[in-house]
Amino acid sequence: MQLSDFDYDLPRERIAQTPAEPRDAARLLVHDPLRERMHDARVADLAEWLEPGDLLVLNDTRVLPARLFARRRSGGAVELLFVEPCGSSTGGTGTAASGGARWRALVNPARKLRAGETLAVPGGLSVRVVEREGTSAVWHVELGDPRDAARGVVELLEVAGRTPLPPYIHRARDGDEREPLDRERYQTIYARAAGAVAAPTAGLHFTPELMQRLAARGVQTTRLTLHVGIGTFQPIATPDPRDHAMHAERFEIPEEAARAVERARARGARVVAVGTTSVRALEARSDDSGRLAPGRGSTDLFILPGHRFRCVDALLTNFHLPRSTLLMLVCAFAGRERVLRLYRHAVEAGYRFYSYGDAMLLTERWGTGSGTEAS
Repeated sequence: MQLSDFDYDLPRERIAQTPAEPRDAARLLVHDPLRERMHDARVADLAEWLEPGDLLVLNDTRVLPARLFARRRSGGAVELLFVEPCGSSTGGTGTAASGGARWRALVNPARKLRAGETLAVPGGLSVRVVEREGTSAVWHVELGDPRDAARGVVELLEVAGRTPLPPYIHRARDGDEREPLDRERYQTIYARAAGAVAAPTAGLHFTPELMQRLAARGVQTTRLTLHVGIGTFQPIATPDPRDHAMHAERFEIPEEAARAVERARARGARVVAVGTTSVRALEARSDDSGRLAPGRGSTDLFILPGHRFRCVDALLTNFHLPRSTLLMLVCAFAGRERVLRLYRHAVEAGYRFYSYGDAMLLTERWGTGSGTEAS
């Protein structure tokens, strides 16, 4: 296995810079791995491609407006991405609001900062730089309001922070008129537990109307939480992906989610993961029989081709970056050659890629949908 095995060509204009309007107007590439068929459809038609009794598993993490711009006393600009409260990496999800005043932050530039200095933030806020994690770009920092010490970090980020869009979505550094749109649309409609620095993007396509159509179809839903961390943007630097040190992400699987999966298994229905984040949480807590254990913690599970899926039967996912851990997970689910073939079709057919892009449904059982035959 080589990193180059997970590469593909993508024209820059295929990278979506804005979301589809409305959310469920995004395109949906539906694939039946048993018959090797592809259909071009819309996310709005998702209910037609699922079966009564299927269980959709949604990730209800909420994205923090975690990007903050500050200045040093020298006038130098500093960008911070607040990741999580210090000490929360292995303690389950909770919500970010439950963390203390000291946070881990990805800082750019990281090398020029000095422990003990204070950064100025627009609006009268300040960031105290505490200590650096080794030689990494992560610093421990404290965000505060000198006028009101009672205001917590999450509250302050809601006021002064900006949406932590991935770097391939281009926005002006000094403010962008699209920030109000991003604040709404880079968030699922069912987001609840604050703590993510990136959205579970497959869930961005859901609307209240789509949820109603799914329910009318007899498709059931349940929710878990996995807080997407900075590792989701971390490139793989090793020629062999198996040598990559996978990042850990905090999760919580409620009792009700575990029972919902058990009931789906009992009635012979499919467990349909909405997004790779849901896959990661489900597979991390499932035993060899597919039984899902409730609980909270963190997982560094790296799903590569060769992984035996124990819980997930079908997957709704966006299109992912070349050579990324997310693409490798999808290849593990449906086969590398098959997935790259699907990606080539998506490029040729004009699909939009990445976080604000279109979606793909990988399912083992053929549904009753009616799209345009693609192959």
